[in-house]
Amino acid sequence: MASGQPAAVVLGTDLSARCDRPLDRAAQLAGEWNAELVALHVLEGPQEPDLALRWSTDEDAGDADILARRELMRELAGLEVRASLRIARGDVADAIRGAAEESGAGLIVTGMARSEVLGRFLPGSNVERLARMDTPPLLVVRNRVRGPYRRVVVATDFSMPSCRALQQALAFLPGREAELFHSHLSPMGIQPDEAATQSIRQGIERSEYAAFLDACPVPEAAGQSLRLTVTFGPLETTLTRHVRENDVDLVVMGTQGRSGLGGILLGSTAARMLDWLPCDMLIVHR
Repeated sequence: MASGQPAAVVLGTDLSARCDRPLDRAAQLAGEWNAELVALHVLEGPQEPDLALRWSTDEDAGDADILARRELMRELAGLEVRASLRIARGDVADAIRGAAEESGAGLIVTGMARSEVLGRFLPGSNVERLARMDTPPLLVVRNRVRGPYRRVVVATDFSMPSCRALQQALAFLPGREAELFHSHLSPMGIQPDEAATQSIRQGIERSEYAAFLDACPVPEAAGQSLRLTVTFGPLETTLTRHVRENDVDLVVMGTQGRSGLGGILLGSTAARMLDWLPCDMLIVHR
């Protein structure tokens, strides 16, 4: 079973405006859970042109620490949550994972890294690297905070990783409207007709879905209210359309799922979905 609500939440921030939304969401969740918010900034190099020629000395590195700490304190000022700040150096993804381990955090929160020209998620970015690492659940925030998460969709291929994703979603957000979403990809990508679609959907509900629920223990109340949506086609298009049409706040995905035609929850797919989904995304690794 997944662990309950986290005692600590790590926020990875580069102190830019694009991290305002992750900060707001991390603070909202920390407040909801009465958890500590650990804000981490990783110094990779000089942030201002006048520091570029002086970056290598210990004295100037200390100045950078002070400036970053001061800016981080301003970011946290006024938040009605227990908060602490950390400054680290080196590789960003490794530093965030290390901060989560040291603080015992049950969630990492970060924002999107996107190409300003193409408007797309950047492959090889720190967010993508975190999505592929074995870390606590990773929440990638895209949207403004308009309140607690309400509608939650868990993508499933009926594997154990998607079971863990479901359990984690229910543990983090009890009482929310939760939905399992399965996208069936037919052999050769052929779209079945209406009669075949209904037959496939009923077969999935009677066999794979029923076996999944038997093997995936969840609280009784949550199990009774859980519903399954089965669609046909590539996950990127079907889930994105479903999110837009149904005002979904959060999509939850597991990693290391099945391979082959039925597999949708491989780590690479979870990373690729970051570029498609118009909502926040929670990636559950373990």
